[in-house]
Amino acid sequence: MSYRIFLAGATGVIGRRLAPLLLDAGHAVVGTTRSEAKAEELRALHIEPVVVDVFDAQALMHAVVSTRPQVVIHQLTDLTGILDPQRRAAALVRNARIREEGTHNLLRAAIAAGARRWVVQSIAWMYAPGGEPHSEQHPLDFGADGARAITVRGIAALEKWALESPPLEGLVLRYGQFYGPGTGSDIPQGAVPVHVDAAAHAALLAIDRGEQGIYNIAEPNEQVATEKARRELGWQPDFRLSI
Repeated sequence: MSYRIFLAGATGVIGRRLAPLLLDAGHAVVGTTRSEAKAEELRALHIEPVVVDVFDAQALMHAVVSTRPQVVIHQLTDLTGILDPQRRAAALVRNARIREEGTHNLLRAAIAAGARRWVVQSIAWMYAPGGEPHSEQHPLDFGADGARAITVRGIAALEKWALESPPLEGLVLRYGQFYGPGTGSDIPQGAVPVHVDAAAHAALLAIDRGEQGIYNIAEPNEQVATEKARRELGWQPDFRLSI
């Protein structure tokens, strides 16, 4: 079945890999960007672009409601400068704000538009210490401090909005550490890696597979269990795009 999909963050690392998957599956895609220049890139891919800032709640509401999507996919991040030690702290604060305030704005718009399901991006390496490998039922690291605490706070807010906002069915994808096109690395990174193509494919599958809840999306590793995503979504970590 094909759907009309609102893809928030269409020009991001995952959005760029997800967009062609959505189109190949027969879905009609409206994608967001904050840049007019990137809007042209989306048009070239046959994606209807919307130039909007997630923090402009009124403009975002208009964009989503006018689209009338059946599915909303949240792949928004702001990690500019994250690899620069002098800019890292500011990047984490900005990203946490997207997960909190931005997610709330997008949620309200999705409900107003009559969407039935939404899929959101979270992360898989913020579990509390102990009990590895971590399943989706394990608690987040609410005892963290410093930069880690900022990130935990952001994803906790995002996941709450995703899972406790009827009538929307929310699926949370807790992604591992990205590698592949657009990430700066072609080889696995960190203890919980996932290729961006496999991560994007999980979002495609979540459109009409699985039940509301959380799914760890990562390659086999000692820290995080991924059996639920394989079982309920039919997801495989070795998926790669042909382009």
